[in-house]
Order: sequence, then structure tokens, then C-alpha cells
Amino acid sequence: MLSARKKISKKEIKQDKLVSTYYKFYNLFMENQAKFLIGLGIIAVIVVAIILINNKKKNDNIAAANLLSKVVPLYESGSMKEAIEGVKAQNIIGLKQIVEQYGSSEQGETAKIYLANSYNVIGDLNKALEFYEDYSGSNELLKAAALAGKAGILQSKKEYEKASDLFLDAAHVTKANPSNAEYTLKAGICLLEAGKKEEAKQLFKSIKKDYKNFAPYLDIDKYITQAEL
Repeated sequence: MLSARKKISKKEIKQDKLVSTYYKFYNLFMENQAKFLIGLGIIAVIVVAIILINNKKKNDNIAAANLLSKVVPLYESGSMKEAIEGVKAQNIIGLKQIVEQYGSSEQGETAKIYLANSYNVIGDLNKALEFYEDYSGSNELLKAAALAGKAGILQSKKEYEKASDLFLDAAHVTKANPSNAEYTLKAGICLLEAGKKEEAKQLFKSIKKDYKNFAPYLDIDKYITQAEL
């Protein structure tokens, strides 16, 4: 006599599927074990590399800040050549070397602006332009200063319209920049020099309207008059 066929419960079906799935992935892992381990090794290497890079950036930033604190007094006193090259007798590393060693750090980016300004003051405009253009830090005031520095050099080369555009770009980097009125004024002066009197007049009028606390505010009418001649 045949015995009654045992009915498989839903629970047993689920368990059977679970077991099948487990062995499926187990066999897949065993067949590709080397690839999985290599993949995990690569991920581990990437994680370690990211940690090391971040640590290096942090350490470079601290080192650059310490060196800057020693050389900035030379810059502020007007000793530009010494600020650029440093003073060995006083164990002061120059801006040029700080940029070479730590230029990719945020403080190294700051050093680029000091270095560019120093070259600008001593008349080495090509070097100044190089470092203004090389600035890629996150400080918006320094970003504006780099644009304005480039603009000033182009103005000295009588490339007035390009200079005006850059001065305006500098003025629009951030509304919080106290130099925005000055940059706008310089943009207008460049337009005057380029013969773009109507455009210059509109800029001068915008200064009169928007920057009433600007120091040369009383001179704006003089520039407006020049633009109307």
C-alpha cells in the first residue's frame, strides 16, 4: 500500500530556496575567490591612500601656515625681494619656496597671492601674472584679488577692455568683499581709457548709487564728467 505523499510546507520551500541561494553564492565566491580578494585589496589600498593624502594635505597646510607667519612681516614692510627669496640668516623661508613645496595646500595657495603681489611690486609682471593665474584656493577674497591683480597687469599693458572685464569679475566674486567698489571704479577707468565712455559712465553711476560709503565717493562726479566729455 502506497503511503500518502508528504505535503511540503511554505516554510520548507522558503528554507530550501535559502539553502539553494546560499550554495549558489558560496560556489560563486569559491570560483571567483581570487578576484574578490583582489577587489577587496584594491578597495583597502584606495582607503589607505585617501587617508594618507588627507593627512599630507593637513600637514602641508600647517607647515605652510607656519612658514607664512614668518615671511609675511617682510612682505608688509615692503621688503619684497627678501619676501620672495627668504632670509637664510634669519631662517626665513621665502614665498617662492613655500609655493614650490606647499602650493597645493590652502595656505600654499595664499602664498601664491603674496608672491604674485611681490613680483608685481618689483616690476616682474610676467611672474606676477603667472602666480595670479595659478591661484586655485577657496578663499573668495583672494580669488577676487587674483583677478584684480591680473586686471592691473593688463591695464599696464594697455589691454583696457580685458582689464575692465577682469576688474568686474573680481567685483562679482562675493558681495562681502569691501574692495568691490574699488574694483568697479578701476573697471570704469579702464573703459574710459578704452574710449568706452557710455559704459564707463554707467559703472560710475552704479558706484554712486550702491557704494555711498566708498572713500573716493566724492570723486565719482569727476569721473562721470570725464565720461560725458
